Amino acid sequence: MDNSKVDIKKIKKMAQWLLEKIDPAAEISTVAGTDGAVKVEINAADAQAIIGQNGETLRAITHLLRVMARKEFAREVLIEADANGYLEKRKNYLRQLAVSTANDVSLLKKEIVLPPMNSYERRVVHMELADRADIATESRGEGISRRIAIKPAE
Repeated sequence: MDNSKVDIKKIKKMAQWLLEKIDPAAEISTVAGTDGAVKVEINAADAQAIIGQNGETLRAITHLLRVMARKEFAREVLIEADANGYLEKRKNYLRQLAVSTANDVSLLKKEIVLPPMNSYERRVVHMELADRADIATESRGEGISRRIAIKPAE
């Protein structure tokens, strides 16, 4: 998705308007990411109010910003909102969990099923393990119960 014709200053104003309702003191910066996404970085004293339980509020903010941007620019805009580095920390944790679990599966030759994750988190795990020939991953379940099974390769 090409976001080169997107005015990131407008996206910053949208984010400021939206976050003013949650934390008026939050500082917001926007930058065009190398992956084509517009990164909205939120720095707040009370980041938990913006992140929410398991990142749910942050995902809702991201969704609302995407809807607002789609309306403003009349096309899809890939936006990734993060608060106080939460997403990066979460990605690193998921990558470590994936590698550690895959190593256990490879050693024990037994399937291990991870806890439920949203689609973004499952994608991080699948991508981290995509190049491993000794294991296989698959998503199972429906909705909020959907999880990843890591099993020995056949």
